[in-house]
Amino acid sequence: MERIYNKLVRDRIPQIIEETGETPVTKILSDTEFKAALEQKCYEEYQEMLHASGRDRLFELADMLEIIKQLAQLENTTLEQLCILAEQKNAERGSFDQKIFLEKVLEIQSK
Repeated sequence: MERIYNKLVRDRIPQIIEETGETPVTKILSDTEFKAALEQKCYEEYQEMLHASGRDRLFELADMLEIIKQLAQLENTTLEQLCILAEQKNAERGSFDQKIFLEKVLEIQSK
């Protein structure tokens, strides 16, 4: 019997599968395929994070962080440099600490 996954997995997953006596069938992706697979994986982890709570939610966030790290590398930067960009953006536009939810903007009435 076979189970079809067709998804990006962490580097040690094939080894873990082999340790259970099963045989993983894998391939190495091109950078273009890798980027698309990372984007799909990010969406998958996001969906899982939405339905998780407690420690499980933290694990899903950690998965998302690893995906962001890999996407940053594809853009020739690092997670650390990405964090610096985030801080710069926070300095210019603020963060989300105040939990502000913009409902609408009223236009100025001309007289």
